[in-house]
Amino acid sequence: MKECIFVVAFCVCQLSLCYAQTDCPSSVELQNALRQVHKLLTAHETSYIQSLRNLRKKLNLLKNNTTKAGVKGGSNSTATCPVPETLANGRRLGGVLAVGHEVHFLCGAGYELVGSETRMCQQSLRWSGQQPHCRLTGQADSSVTSPTTPASPLRSATLSPTTPAPPLPSASLSDFVRASRCIHLQGSTHCTCEGGFALTGTDNSLCTDIDECELYRRTQSVRLCMHNCLNTAGSYRCVCPTGYILGRDGHSCQDVNECETSQQSCAHGKVCVNTYGGYECVEAKCPHFRNATYVKTSPLRCERNPCMAWDKACLQAPSSVSFHYMAVVSNMSAPRVLFRVSAARLLGDTLRFGLLGNRGQRHFSVQRSSQTTGQLLLVAPPHGPATLHAEVEMSELEKRKLLGRYVTKVTLFVSPYAF
Repeated sequence: MKECIFVVAFCVCQLSLCYAQTDCPSSVELQNALRQVHKLLTAHETSYIQSLRNLRKKLNLLKNNTTKAGVKGGSNSTATCPVPETLANGRRLGGVLAVGHEVHFLCGAGYELVGSETRMCQQSLRWSGQQPHCRLTGQADSSVTSPTTPASPLRSATLSPTTPAPPLPSASLSDFVRASRCIHLQGSTHCTCEGGFALTGTDNSLCTDIDECELYRRTQSVRLCMHNCLNTAGSYRCVCPTGYILGRDGHSCQDVNECETSQQSCAHGKVCVNTYGGYECVEAKCPHFRNATYVKTSPLRCERNPCMAWDKACLQAPSSVSFHYMAVVSNMSAPRVLFRVSAARLLGDTLRFGLLGNRGQRHFSVQRSSQTTGQLLLVAPPHGPATLHAEVEMSELEKRKLLGRYVTKVTLFVSPYAF
């Protein structure tokens, strides 16, 4: 900014002297000076806006980290990997040493990197890859580097006012660390980065990728991606689990119905049931009761053969057994109605509904919704992946005498995901 004041003051002074002297700068010279001032002010404004954005992000991260440290102090979530060894004739980028974070290594001018350019802190609190070192360019590989004083890769020669600074050698930069775009004007250097990158380094000559996935996780209450967020150079990408495809919005995951495509491989005689993230091949098998036999009238229904009038054991067996398969997401809200069963026509004077046995009592309940209809309720959120079973019985009576029993076997396939 001092340069701006100096140039403007110089122009004003020159204009005032024109009235007393004949040797004044030409209009072309004045226009060139004003253009330089305009470029300088534009560069200052761009740098200020970029610095302000970076400062806001860092403040949000610092605030969130401070809050988490107060709540989760001493937990395993704060465990960090040991500080990587110092890179002679080079430098390390990245100061977060927590699990899942990466650090990057760069070599100085005239040196090339040998070893892992990027290392990640793993769950075992060890760094992935190999410890890198810098060697002279063209020199045979050796773990011992030259004892000469490290040359800074961040310095550049004096340039003309509008000449951009040369980028660092591409061999020493990764996709996540790039050279900034700098302009040298009137003794000042102004650097900017592409979208998705932030200025780093003591002289702002490097641009480091912003991890949008981690930043959003720390500062926002909602998820950036429905499933997993994959950080990329300058951006991010949402990833869905097997059995899902990424939605058009680029954030949500949509289930693939394998049963309606050629992706299922159910054997002959089995029924394909689509689930969230996959499918199941099921086969409804008729039950076995004393003195009672059944015939399959459809892939998911069995009917009892007629009984002898005197055979009480056969008459007590269910008149029909139906099979119903459902797919739900994990942690689905409860209570909610899952299934309804009703009588087509009422022959007796009473209908009763209930759950058979002890299966499903933790998650299910049956209640009457009308005179001829009962409904199966989910009373507790299911946690997937899991397969839950319930048997709903509808009994028809006439003056307390059993006329018929009708059983519906419900199977619930719970997805491992909440979508």
